[in-house]
Amino acid sequence: MSTVISKDGTTIAYETVGQGPAVIFVDGALNSRSMSLAMPIAKRMAGSFTGYLYDRRGRGESGNTLPWSLDREIEDLEALIDAAGGSAYVLGLSSGALLALEATEKLAPGKVKKLALYEAPMILDNSRAPLGEPALQQVKQYIVADRRGDAMSFFMRAVEVPGFMLMLMKLSPMWKKVSKVAHTLVYDFEIATPYQAGKPLPANHWSAVTIPTWVGVGSKSHAWMINAQKALAEMLPNATLHTLPKQTHIVKPAAIQPELERFLMG
Repeated sequence: MSTVISKDGTTIAYETVGQGPAVIFVDGALNSRSMSLAMPIAKRMAGSFTGYLYDRRGRGESGNTLPWSLDREIEDLEALIDAAGGSAYVLGLSSGALLALEATEKLAPGKVKKLALYEAPMILDNSRAPLGEPALQQVKQYIVADRRGDAMSFFMRAVEVPGFMLMLMKLSPMWKKVSKVAHTLVYDFEIATPYQAGKPLPANHWSAVTIPTWVGVGSKSHAWMINAQKALAEMLPNATLHTLPKQTHIVKPAAIQPELERFLMG
């Protein structure tokens, strides 16, 4: 494990996998290096790229300086980019995709060389019920009351995890482990809330993100997710949409790895 110190003094833990140009992986809700959707992807790309895997603040071995803000999470990512040599490719998964987008827009040109986004959790039409501010406030209430299990259940239902699967998850030893970072659900809801009200993205939103951008979505994902990724790819000035056959939000590393490598090497 290595560490960097973010601008506000927070210690951010990370590790590297592989060799080659740097790719920083930005995980989504509840993920950390010990339980990461990004790690198996990074390992499959290790022959061509150096993957930087980090614990977002409040998770794993990273600090959790309060109050939380999106700007501080962006500063954490910038500290990783600086540790990688001052510029890097960035891949964001789920809510990590939204964080990566916001960071790319605000960081100095050249910090992010190319951007890859998989299923940013936006609700931009009426293909499902919106979440928005009411969902954010509900999660905050659960965390303030130290009802971590309830916060996690609420999140799982919000992302449409089937009831039987949620029941099995609650019986798993992993449920208790993951509940230790349930407070960070507030952070991910804060990032996603502006884009989950069932309304289209504002005109020219993220127009400053002009670097080559790969937008990925699974062919078996929910309609609202597929629609949102199409809208995102159409809005970004230099983006292409890639639909991965037979994939869902929990994308298989073998399905996404060759797509990412073609994009990053192109």
